[in-house]
Amino acid sequence: MGEKYTLQMKNIHKEYYGNKVLHGIDLNVKEGEIHALLGENGAGKSTLMNILFGMPVIHNTGGFEGEVLIDGKSANIESPKKAMEYGIGMVHQEFMLIPEYTITENVKLNREITKENFISKLFGKRAEKLRFLDQEQMGKEARQSLDVAGLDIDEWVRVKGLPVGYMQFIEIAREIDKENIKMIVFDEPTAVLTESEADNLMKTMKKLAKKGISILFITHRLSEVIYAADQVTILRDGKLIECKPTSETNVHELAALMVGKEIELPESVDSSHILEQEVVLDVNNLTVEMPGEEVHDVSFQVHKGEIYGIGGLAGQGKIGIANGIMGLYPTKGDIAFNGSPLILNDINHVLKKGLAFVSEDRRSIGLLLEDSIERNIAISRLHIQKDFLKNYGLFKLIDQKHVRKHALEMIEKLDIRCIGPEQHTGKLSGGNQQKVCIARALTLEPQILFVSEPTRGIDIGAKKIVLDLLVELNKKLGMTIVMTSSELAELRMVCDRIAIVTEGKIEGTLKPTDSDTDFGLMMAGEYHKTHNKGDDSDAGSN
Repeated sequence: MGEKYTLQMKNIHKEYYGNKVLHGIDLNVKEGEIHALLGENGAGKSTLMNILFGMPVIHNTGGFEGEVLIDGKSANIESPKKAMEYGIGMVHQEFMLIPEYTITENVKLNREITKENFISKLFGKRAEKLRFLDQEQMGKEARQSLDVAGLDIDEWVRVKGLPVGYMQFIEIAREIDKENIKMIVFDEPTAVLTESEADNLMKTMKKLAKKGISILFITHRLSEVIYAADQVTILRDGKLIECKPTSETNVHELAALMVGKEIELPESVDSSHILEQEVVLDVNNLTVEMPGEEVHDVSFQVHKGEIYGIGGLAGQGKIGIANGIMGLYPTKGDIAFNGSPLILNDINHVLKKGLAFVSEDRRSIGLLLEDSIERNIAISRLHIQKDFLKNYGLFKLIDQKHVRKHALEMIEKLDIRCIGPEQHTGKLSGGNQQKVCIARALTLEPQILFVSEPTRGIDIGAKKIVLDLLVELNKKLGMTIVMTSSELAELRMVCDRIAIVTEGKIEGTLKPTDSDTDFGLMMAGEYHKTHNKGDDSDAGSN
């Protein structure tokens, strides 16, 4: 008799508006197996899970190719409700609990147990809504699920105010309590847990697996994969890279498989000359309160004329660094720019000092989509440096001729493909919108240019143009650039040094030519667990 599979996803293809994001993925999870799903941001994990749970984003964009089987039978999962009916549950990274409800009420939400009373008996089936909640039975069943989840707490305690670690186990109890539960997807479940809580979670997962429940474990912590999982599947750039038993691999191999790809490394990888240059930005003990991208006590230095990269997985804090320095979120720490203290939490001060920022959110923060290209390019300099103005007696008005002349120069210099400077920015392609963002930043004539996610949401051809532009600004104009990106391959193509951020801190700094294994280990927060100090001259330094 062959293996019994709870879930089989066969030859899954998916594209969004002509951009293929999944290329023939196979995922097979056995009954009672803990199966880890591993990959960088953008590897395809979220899209695969959206397909499994029948999310609207899949069906509203043309569906997918391939087949999903539950218990060996073809399954048509057109909604999350249908996924639940098939016995698939999920424990989210972001908690889906109602704080004002008790633990039992959260566990039994939308599956409440009721009992008849005098009025409901009198009116029969028509009075179903008049039935009372069976508090005793609900509490009893919630208690059973909490015991399986390993949470020793009163089932009638209100969720609000409980420690974060408890929330995760309440979510597990809620999934266990569902009838016909066959498989639970754990999405980065240990991201907010302490080491001891994470250890307890691993034990709970193993306990559930022994009961025959399949576990699909999405994580970036490689040591957890080796410890808890029976099997691991690695995705990269929407492709299936490897599927193998964890007993036949280790964290070093997984790290290399997760990030390894064909990349064109810089012609010169000797960054020693960069470290001999003066320090233009000295960041010490930086803490940033950016929701979802918090930064904790980060220190680093940027040298004149370098492209300094900041990488890491989503939600680890890399995005928060530039946003904090630029004053967009509450920030603490000490920052010296050209030897002088920088005033924190004051964006106007930072811009006047000579720092400029191209935001990762160009459509919400970076651009005025309903305004012209020329207006977008000039707006920051107009407000910060009071330039592009002309005196008309007692009044100062915008010097439209000057604005137009400068916009035309930038359009030509950056090769912005448009009808003309009066065209609305919202009508441009993603790549050209990004160029307008860069043009606006350059108009401030900055000494340091911060660029976050410069190639997000633009096609391959436009990505190369934007990256080439950054290199040109650095090489020809000598501009110092701090580039934050989720695309590790891109950082390795253009940067002199790359800092990897994990759990809000810099795990270490690598050269672009350092091994895939070292990059993978740092991104997973495993580097210092597996290397002795001093193994790499630059690793872990500022």
